Amino acid sequence: MESITELMNINFSYVLISVFVILIGLKSVSSVLEWGIEKLGLETKWMRKRREEQDLLIQTSQNLLALQKQREQDVARSDRRDEEIANDIRNLTQMFVDKEIDDMRWEINNFATKVSEGKPCNKDSFKHCIHVYEKYEKILEENGLENGEVEISMEIINEAYRQKLKEGF
Repeated sequence: MESITELMNINFSYVLISVFVILIGLKSVSSVLEWGIEKLGLETKWMRKRREEQDLLIQTSQNLLALQKQREQDVARSDRRDEEIANDIRNLTQMFVDKEIDDMRWEINNFATKVSEGKPCNKDSFKHCIHVYEKYEKILEENGLENGEVEISMEIINEAYRQKLKEGF
């Protein structure tokens, strides 16, 4: 029973302070030993592991920088390629529009030549040519171009069409 009463009389604040002082002392001794080992040029397993982790961290940082530079180069290359593709699409679109305009001009002028030579043409041929001319005008307007080449041909076609309508074909 005496031992239990003595245990109850222990001042726990002194015990906690004592444990804390012992831990600080162990840390100080550990730091002094580490400093001494480091000054002697020796390397412990713990120090080697810490150095390897630091080297790994530095290597990872360098790799991330290299990847970032590579990404920036790839983005720049991708942007240049996108610009090239956009230019190619613009060029192809312009070539297609030019081809459409040339084909329509050819069709209208060819039909005007056929009409002016007096070759037989039916009503559907006239309507088709007038429709092609309307599409031709629309394409010219959409692309900011002016008509100057098929106006005379259309005058010939319209005059012949009016004449045919008067004659009742």
